[in-house]
Amino acid sequence: MEQMAEHTVRAYAEELRRLREMVARMGGLAERQVADATTALVRRDAELATEVMSRDAAIDALEAEIEAFCIRLLALRQPVGQDLRLIVAAMKIIHDIERIGDYARNAAKRAIVLAQQPALGSLNGFQRMARLVQENLKGAMDALVNDDANRADEVWAADEPVDEVYNGIFREMLTFMMEDPRNITAATHLLFVAKNLERIGDHATNIAETVHYAVSGETLAEERPKADSSAFAVARPPS
Repeated sequence: MEQMAEHTVRAYAEELRRLREMVARMGGLAERQVADATTALVRRDAELATEVMSRDAAIDALEAEIEAFCIRLLALRQPVGQDLRLIVAAMKIIHDIERIGDYARNAAKRAIVLAQQPALGSLNGFQRMARLVQENLKGAMDALVNDDANRADEVWAADEPVDEVYNGIFREMLTFMMEDPRNITAATHLLFVAKNLERIGDHATNIAETVHYAVSGETLAEERPKADSSAFAVARPPS
């Protein structure tokens, strides 16, 4: 009887470990999607962008697999305490990751259109923004795997630089539009890409917030720092 109980405990621990690994793998797939969508944009690589779009199905399939695994754990193991929080958190996190995958796919779709348009600007801001959101996503995934609430808190508080880069891109695209109406099509698509990256950053911090709760059992009371001022931007004609 004692051996059976020990075996059950070991099997349960292995299932929780597997759950973390599956969620981390899904996060890794999404991180790669963000990186490749940005590379496709900068290099004007329609072929890579098409590949990014086709890979989104793998993220969706993994989300469904993890969700089914979580439901099975809830039904068979009847978890409590931190184990229960982990499983519930995993179900929330995979939804955020799925949305990140969708935003990366949308950015890749825009990259295909932009590859046919005249080049507009250096796109350095897009590369920096993508790097920041990838770092935040990776940090959130590391916090989940390692039960690290402090790392989750760091990611949660790190969204402001992403917003600052987004604000710069927003102003730059408005300037391009004002300078020459022929820039409007490309600049509009680039604004959508920038907004996709900004939303990816928001979902990364959502994940961090969920990890904090899963580990500590406490919610973050404060509203996270934000610096998106695009809603208040005023278009002024170039002097």
